[in-house]
Amino acid sequence: MFRLQGSKVLAVDMTGDAVKAKNGSMVAYDGQMAFKKLSGGGEGLRGMVTRRLTGEQMTVMEVKGHGTCWFADRASEINLVGLQGDKLYVESSNLLATDAGLRTGTTFTGLRGASQGNGLFTTTVEGHGQVAIMSDGPAVALRVSAQYPLTVDPGAYIAHQGKLRQSFQSGVTFRTFLGEGGGEAFQIRFEGDGLVYVQPSERNTIAGDA
Repeated sequence: MFRLQGSKVLAVDMTGDAVKAKNGSMVAYDGQMAFKKLSGGGEGLRGMVTRRLTGEQMTVMEVKGHGTCWFADRASEINLVGLQGDKLYVESSNLLATDAGLRTGTTFTGLRGASQGNGLFTTTVEGHGQVAIMSDGPAVALRVSAQYPLTVDPGAYIAHQGKLRQSFQSGVTFRTFLGEGGGEAFQIRFEGDGLVYVQPSERNTIAGDA
């Protein structure tokens, strides 16, 4: 159902089924399609509409019909992740599309820092099906094992899956080691067994110079 045309365009072939995607990300379609805008709170993909960290709002659309739809967003690289009953944690801004049958929501992943007490909320996708996630440059999946925990800059983090424990190390970033850090910042540490997806470009985070 999901296939890539090049690295920056997602093609979804539908035979009466549906897909949910970031609003405004469809660039073309053929066949007969019906479109519905989803917004607000609640369960499903609607539950990820509000990204509480920054106050951003993400609107989602449902596309259903017979034919092919093509999706893209700001020339971002697109990566396909297959779920077999497991759960994917992904930044809402990096989520492009999901099979309609996948359950999505928002989970609390910890406190960013004791001084401000801001919570971190991550979008979850769970079930059987495919997910298309975006990255600024080609994403890399890094393996985490019991012997090799992984520490990630939050600006490069996209998503993770598997049996991973996530913790935050406040007050330090990779740039801090070089004397370039500023403001309150943190790293994300993963322990356990699973995969962490990172991008080769850092987005701005609210954690200061992360």
